[in-house]
Amino acid sequence: MKTLLKSLKITLAFCIFFSVFYIFVLWLFAQFAGPNNGNAEVVTLNGEVVGAANVGQAFTKDIYFWSRPSCAGDGYDAASSGGSNKGPTNPEYLAEVEARIDSFLIHHPYLKRSEVPAEMVTASGSGLDPNITPACAYVQVKRVAQARGLSEEAVRAIVDKSVEKPLLGLFGTEKVNVLKLNVALEEAKK
Repeated sequence: MKTLLKSLKITLAFCIFFSVFYIFVLWLFAQFAGPNNGNAEVVTLNGEVVGAANVGQAFTKDIYFWSRPSCAGDGYDAASSGGSNKGPTNPEYLAEVEARIDSFLIHHPYLKRSEVPAEMVTASGSGLDPNITPACAYVQVKRVAQARGLSEEAVRAIVDKSVEKPLLGLFGTEKVNVLKLNVALEEAKK
């Protein structure tokens, strides 16, 4: 019985330690060593917050660059984050992808079906991915330039500035945050 009480005390002590103290230590570390003092990075336009930089958003107008499709509930809803769990041979999934390809080609008539990036018609694992590859951004340059009445060179220059390089040139891949890119487009409009 003595051993049982000792075990319960140790268990209770570790529960308190790991559920309170450990989390406090992580929070404290984030405040000093984390980016943005441990808070979410927000993107602003004209002094107003337009979104979180680490959560994708749905852009459907031709004047904006589009994000990857989301399978998270009602379009980029962080409360229902997750993949669709539909396999690559699932008929329902294949029909969704085909519909996305058709829609993408309607807005990008200068592309052939084989030139549509797979990334632009398939959702990410979380369904909330805020980034696309530079190749996906460059595919959309012509559409965005035409819709905004800008030259392709001007829009391509904005994309070039928005490309984020891998950490230390080694970790990760090049990426473009779609929200930041669209905000840069709006700011360039001025």
